Amino acid sequence: MNLIIGAFPYFALPFVISLALVPVAKRIGLVLGIYAVENKRTVHHGRIVRIGGVAIYVAFLLSVAILWRTDVKLNGILIGGCLIFIGGLLDDIYDLSPKYKLLFQFSGALAALTIGNLSLTNLHVLSFEISNPIIVKTISFLWLIGVTNAINLIDGLDGLSSGICTIVTMTIGMLGFFMGRRDVVIMALTLSGAILGFLPYNFHPASVFVGDCGAQFMGFMIAALSLLGFKTTALITLGLPMVVLFIPISDTLIAIIRRKLKGQKIMQADKGHLHHVLMFKLKLGHRNTVLVLYVVTLLFALAAVITYFNPKAGLAVILVLLLGADLFIEFTGMINPHFHPILSMVNRLTGWPHMEDGEDPVDSLLIEEARNSDEPSDDTKKEPEASSEPKTDDKAAE
Repeated sequence: MNLIIGAFPYFALPFVISLALVPVAKRIGLVLGIYAVENKRTVHHGRIVRIGGVAIYVAFLLSVAILWRTDVKLNGILIGGCLIFIGGLLDDIYDLSPKYKLLFQFSGALAALTIGNLSLTNLHVLSFEISNPIIVKTISFLWLIGVTNAINLIDGLDGLSSGICTIVTMTIGMLGFFMGRRDVVIMALTLSGAILGFLPYNFHPASVFVGDCGAQFMGFMIAALSLLGFKTTALITLGLPMVVLFIPISDTLIAIIRRKLKGQKIMQADKGHLHHVLMFKLKLGHRNTVLVLYVVTLLFALAAVITYFNPKAGLAVILVLLLGADLFIEFTGMINPHFHPILSMVNRLTGWPHMEDGEDPVDSLLIEEARNSDEPSDDTKKEPEASSEPKTDDKAAE
């Protein structure tokens, strides 16, 4: 009970501040005309303010200033987070080019690494240890940039990035508690409270979007938290954070592979992200898609917690989840319609699912249904009209 009472202010204060500031951010966005832009890739309509992340950032910063005595490491993280936030906010207002976005991200990561000395001291991979400072600092730098962008990329549906980030930060906070890391617990509670204060306005149907400023700030802080809390773990130094962050990390890697196979630029947006597949291809709808991704994130978070206490049992759970993820990727053709090694093996043994090479099972099923109902099969492959879908962020297809 004393533990709960002691932890309560670190969560409650940012929650209240964020909850109160979101309407202010919305009003400012409306006055300044900072809306999510509608185009052929987006699925929202209407004037939706996209700087809701300002409330998260201010709530977190004020709460830390009021409740916590900072040190050099935290100051480095806060300075880095500030640079990331400013870059995201400028992007929300002016639509910065990718090189300027990366410039702010590089600056934020370097600030955390140099001012706060936030870096892995060594890297454990099973029985191997890497302690070369250049290698571990480079990996730390890439981790900060990678997670920042991964969270930004999944910010495509109402409440998706903010909800997943809440689950991730709470899980990291829980693991930090088990490890006896008070600093990790406090930061996780504060960030969780700030995000949850924003979520009621952002859950479907959203009245405000988190924007690049909010998504990148959340991603950067989560990356910093994991470097702060897990760098002494001997299993795989970043293994547990990677498990907890499975959805954004895997979605980002799949997007990179998919675009390279299509001959597209890595930064070129498309509608092949996980949330698009669930929403459009499997026709789950907006709210159900988000809820499904919440559940999957919770399952991987649970696997990370189990792994901390029992590595063998946790590894078994992770392998089962990864098998399920692979089958989903093959079944929906997320990477490429030709990529279905396990399903092809199952097909040879059972005759199901039936598909031609170059087709994914979902499209094959839709085509077959269309033929049976005497409907043109070409219609089954058309993307839904943007104007017919619920509101979501302008990064829906990034």
